[in-house]
Amino acid sequence: MPLVDLVMPKMGESIMEATILKWLKQPGDPVRQDETVLEIATDKVDSEVPSVTAGTLEEVLFQVNDVVPIGSVIARIRTNGAAAQPSASHSAQSAPAAHNVTSAPAAAHSPQPFKPVVHTASNGAGNRFYSPLVLNIAASEGVSLSELESLPGSGNEGRVTKKDILQYIADRRSGSTATASSYATPATGLSYSSTAQAQPAAPRMPAPLSVDSTPAPLTYGMGNVEIIEMDRMRKLIADHMVRSKHTSPHVTSFSEADVTHLVQWREKVKKEFEKRENTKLTFTPLFIEAVVRCIKKYPLINSSVDGDKIILKKDINIGMATALPTGNLIVPVIRNADQLNLTGLARQVNTLADNARQNKLRPEDTQGGTFTLTNVGTFGSLMGTPIIYQPQVAILAVGAIKKRPVVLETAEGDAIVIRHMMYLSLSYDHRIVDGSLGATFLSAVARELENFPVNREF
Repeated sequence: MPLVDLVMPKMGESIMEATILKWLKQPGDPVRQDETVLEIATDKVDSEVPSVTAGTLEEVLFQVNDVVPIGSVIARIRTNGAAAQPSASHSAQSAPAAHNVTSAPAAAHSPQPFKPVVHTASNGAGNRFYSPLVLNIAASEGVSLSELESLPGSGNEGRVTKKDILQYIADRRSGSTATASSYATPATGLSYSSTAQAQPAAPRMPAPLSVDSTPAPLTYGMGNVEIIEMDRMRKLIADHMVRSKHTSPHVTSFSEADVTHLVQWREKVKKEFEKRENTKLTFTPLFIEAVVRCIKKYPLINSSVDGDKIILKKDINIGMATALPTGNLIVPVIRNADQLNLTGLARQVNTLADNARQNKLRPEDTQGGTFTLTNVGTFGSLMGTPIIYQPQVAILAVGAIKKRPVVLETAEGDAIVIRHMMYLSLSYDHRIVDGSLGATFLSAVARELENFPVNREF
């Protein structure tokens, strides 16, 4: 009876790992093909992983809350099919496919120790590398970079594992270990020690690790405080935002637009639009229309960076930041937005927003975005400086629409009139988008909104 590997599926071009939320099947349980085996989560969406074959779940290789790299084997399923002899070329195959058959005849099968490939991240100093999970734990517990550097690891090539960092934190809290304690590394049998005296750990606020210097620990201060543990999605969002700032040199340009004609037109047609199309007409699809037209004029805005290469995207897939009831944000994607008319955009916007709030988004609903729009005006904000949604190179924020007195040039001369005004801000990756292009694109969007045809048919 051969064994079939169940691997962590790829959930999107920028997603390199996923967190196991729950095992729905346990070793020894029968499974049907396409039956859900476990639930996973990324920084974008929760999803289910189905079985690739029918059989019995032989073993699970990761536990709940483990962060697993994409393509890693997470479980093995024993099938009732005929045994197949493994070949050298097959065993050397990598695991990004949906599954791999790694079976041998039952009598010859000899379990080997499983060593998952750990997706690692450099701390920017020396030759030490740390997995994202270790870095997240260190940041949340106030473990400084220098402490990590002095901490020996029991993993491959002396890397610090989850077990190492958790043990270190536990020892530090109990006061039973020095800042860089003596540990025996199983791989080498060597021990490391420090002359530092053991001190009870002072309470600290979580601080991000810096690649340039060790941040000074922050104390909670005096008086009444409440310590709130971040939920899983908030931790993932925080990590994504920090990585975006470390990846892209951000520049933000600002503009304002007189959207009086757009506001008046929407107010005039919104009831008829909803009655005829059976969907609401919000400002978001109107903004997306303008963005799409300008992306066609300035295609470099619709790109990404891969090392020293610029990847121009031919598809225009617009992500729209959506607030969840928990206060977290998610970015569902409107695919091929340039091929949709206003009605199609309105339906897509409303459907994706509703599915996001009801936690019904599919993994593919958050993948493949090439440009993002965030409406900070929904919450009453006049403007914002949004953080780029990697691997994109630009994100547009639109502020609240406010009535203001402005100077309007007329044939009879200048006049002070009341107009509907809105601020726009564009954050862009200064590696490939210079200030001239960023400001030109932003001004083009503003002009599109200002020149909205007030007699437009829909």
